[in-house]
Amino acid sequence: MKHEKLKGKDLINVGIFTAIYFVVVFAVAMLGYIPILMVLMCILVPILGGIPFMLFLTKVKRFGMIWIMSILMGLLMLLTGMGYYALLVGLITGGLAELCYKSGGYRSGAKAILTSGIFSIWVWGNYIPFFINIEKYFSTRQEFGQAYIDAMTALMPMWMCPILLASAFAGGLIGGVAGKALLKKHFVKAGIA
Repeated sequence: MKHEKLKGKDLINVGIFTAIYFVVVFAVAMLGYIPILMVLMCILVPILGGIPFMLFLTKVKRFGMIWIMSILMGLLMLLTGMGYYALLVGLITGGLAELCYKSGGYRSGAKAILTSGIFSIWVWGNYIPFFINIEKYFSTRQEFGQAYIDAMTALMPMWMCPILLASAFAGGLIGGVAGKALLKKHFVKAGIA
């Protein structure tokens, strides 16, 4: 496939699907007020977000669309007070997801699912502050209350870091499979096997 520049329609699709994906993230984030569900968001966001993300992939035909979406999600996390780690992680995983989907010629169903897994790792970036300095993280979030802070501290030992990373990837794969199954008609129409 010849490399083509992004067009206005491509950027509109990125904007629309980023907004839809963010709504899913925001809805799931409301569950984060319950400590155990805060931990599970690392898998819930990729699974539930997999459906709109897979629909987005039926629109991706040019290099850069997935990477831009990943950057926008990181920026939205920064603007909503989650810090800059999701943006840093998204810069890397968004680029890798872009390369993965491109390697399938933007037409491979298997690569689309793998792309969903790789893309979803950006969510893990939101958890990095828990493993770097959880006391500093909660020093600016005292409104959550000491019981919540204690529960989250107990749920986030250092060994959870790689587990959450793997969970985000696995959740993205599950979300990709679910999204592809639910949107089979769109995949056939887009010519994605």
